[in-house]
Amino acid sequence: MGKGEKKDPKDVQRKEKAKMQLKRNIGYFDGVSFIIGSIVGAGIFVSPTGVLKHSLLNIGVALTIWTASGLVSLMGALCYAELGTALPFCGGEYSHIKRGLGSLPAFVFIWTSTFAKPASNAARALLFAEYATQPFYGVCPAPDVLKKCLALAVLWSLGVLNGLSVKMSAWVQAVFTLLKMMALSVIAVGGIVLIARQKESLARFEDMFGSEIPSASQVAEAFFQGLYAYGGWWSLNYMAEEMKSPSRNIPLTVMTAVPAVIVFYLLVNISYLTVLTPKEIVSSVAVAVTWADRVIPSVAWIIPLSVAVSIFGALNSSMFTLGRLSYAGSQSGHLPLLISMLNVHSCTPAPAMIFSTIIASIFIIPSDLMMLTNYFGFSGWLMIGLTCTSLIVLRYREPHLHRPYKVFLPVPFMMVAMSFFLVLAPIIWSPNLQYFYAFLFMLGSLIIYLPFIHFKFRFAFLDKITCHLQLLLEVCPADGSDEGKCE
Repeated sequence: MGKGEKKDPKDVQRKEKAKMQLKRNIGYFDGVSFIIGSIVGAGIFVSPTGVLKHSLLNIGVALTIWTASGLVSLMGALCYAELGTALPFCGGEYSHIKRGLGSLPAFVFIWTSTFAKPASNAARALLFAEYATQPFYGVCPAPDVLKKCLALAVLWSLGVLNGLSVKMSAWVQAVFTLLKMMALSVIAVGGIVLIARQKESLARFEDMFGSEIPSASQVAEAFFQGLYAYGGWWSLNYMAEEMKSPSRNIPLTVMTAVPAVIVFYLLVNISYLTVLTPKEIVSSVAVAVTWADRVIPSVAWIIPLSVAVSIFGALNSSMFTLGRLSYAGSQSGHLPLLISMLNVHSCTPAPAMIFSTIIASIFIIPSDLMMLTNYFGFSGWLMIGLTCTSLIVLRYREPHLHRPYKVFLPVPFMMVAMSFFLVLAPIIWSPNLQYFYAFLFMLGSLIIYLPFIHFKFRFAFLDKITCHLQLLLEVCPADGSDEGKCE
């Protein structure tokens, strides 16, 4: 090409498309479906009893806590929106902790998440298998082997799907989110209709705060339950690098999805309270099923099906984000190099998806995952606190960093205080060995960090294995994967 010759715009566009990097395929509606799909799991259908139980069956206190939990989640999501728009890299909290607090806290996060998040996914897959198989066995329990096989099949189906195509994964997420919101709409609208038709239903809400008021510790316990139900609001930042117009779409998506979930959660709880007494709700194994048996007995089977659909959608979203976390950690040198590579055909982090799916599959083997999921909740709020601390640090250390969206500064301070309260309160009120084991496990990351990350000790044979796996999986390093990428 001559010196004065102009470049053909089509050639430039083709070269851009040929780059090995994550593509911006996720739009506004995809982002909304991912956030809603991450938050709304089985809990709101099966057992929204924790808040009511710890509120001592006080309807007014319970609904207030549902609202307050939603607002705290919205505050956290807005903090994450600032970080996601200023630093639109993959990896979510990991990327922001690394930028704000350094390599070691980021490694502790990814070390913890590499085991805790797949354990949570395994629990979701087993719960899906429980609801999917139970209708075929009636009152008898389904065989454990069958449930575990189905859970493994679901995990690998979603793992392969997310490894092959971002667009297909986003489409599946949108469909399943729409289905679960339709199910919630049936319950919410049913409650509104009953309140409008039956005056006795409305009478239940006339003196909402009339019963016994719970103590401060009981309110805190109810608050824990409410916040757990809103878990997943942080998921959008894991896909910031793949969002179209992230500076616009990330805040807009957050401000749409989280308030929508708050409204639906309130309406669904009101609907439950319209049909069932607080005592009936607390004693019910699956509240939505009991509600359906009373209100729509002829099509009550819709609710168990909706629970399975809801779990499937939440699992798809969780696996998508976990793959991005592993990919980001590998790009920063905190996980094996192979995990940071992209499929040459689809530009998806296929090795990262395989890695996270294998770990989740291992966790399917134990029958009881409750201790692991409790540990996930304990560590999750600690990492949220560190992420919001990173936001505050970056505000003062990098004041000139371009921030398309800025959250009101007292909000991250409130989130940091709330996070550490949620971490310390269970340890102080109900000391348990699992918290000590969790702390030891997090400290155990130093055993790996010092030789392999800080001193960069490497085994030569691993390079040969990486080379062979790279050829087998048809993957190659992402273009421009320097330290600034996915930090």
